Amino acid sequence: MTGTIQHNEIENFFNRYEARFNEALTDGNVDIDGTMNSFASEFIEASPAGVIVGKNDEKFRASLSQGYAFYKQIGIRTMDILAKEINILDQFHAIVKVHWNSSFIRKDKTKGDIAFDVFYLVQKREDIRIFGYITGNEHQALKEAGLIS
Repeated sequence: MTGTIQHNEIENFFNRYEARFNEALTDGNVDIDGTMNSFASEFIEASPAGVIVGKNDEKFRASLSQGYAFYKQIGIRTMDILAKEINILDQFHAIVKVHWNSSFIRKDKTKGDIAFDVFYLVQKREDIRIFGYITGNEHQALKEAGLIS
């Protein structure tokens, strides 16, 4: 383990995370390895659907590819970070509230945005990794925006 987790390295970590997401949506250049390297070997997801324990493995790799393809297919064009609230807990851990904005174009060519928050639990060992995240009801938000039925 090296060094203490720093505010600026968390900022940079999420800036790169956002850039990879947008590259996958806009030009199809999907850096799956970069995204996978953003996560710990095991991680948790909590949402209104429940709690899922995931492994950073080939199944996760496939789900990332499918996820990017799904977002593109329903009309998501960009995923932009509007704000970050970084709370450093100790020398190794932080909770980061990321306020995202998802811009989209519906099938009828009308445009819209969905703003939402995700809470990320991050740990720094050699590098920063996400070991957990908490989301709202994404399915409901996509449905209300008319992107899915």
